[in-house]
Amino acid sequence: MDFKRLLKIGCVAALVAFLFVGLGPSAWQPRSGIGWQVDHFAGYFVLTLMFCAAWPRPFLVGGGLIVFAALLEALQAIPPDRDSNIFAVLYSAAGVLAAALVADIFIRARRQFQAKRVETPKP
Repeated sequence: MDFKRLLKIGCVAALVAFLFVGLGPSAWQPRSGIGWQVDHFAGYFVLTLMFCAAWPRPFLVGGGLIVFAALLEALQAIPPDRDSNIFAVLYSAAGVLAAALVADIFIRARRQFQAKRVETPKP
């Protein structure tokens, strides 16, 4: 099994983990202690970078993850011990967008570097 396939399986597992944490009992939610805002931003930032490494289409991946974050937050209104928060969606979306921009910059730089490497004649 190659690295890309393992990374894609890890991405799906991370989405399932996000669903479990997002819709499970509120007492089971892992928190950093820094604040829920940082938790949302950092969690979706890392998730987006992971997805962009598996599928190098940052803005397509980002759009899908923003929709996922909004749906997950809306579904949190269903359990009785949870509530949904629009600001959580905004912090999550900010993490997704920041990571998508970083991934796009790295992907473009890598392509440009590879193109220059191919053009440069070897002595």
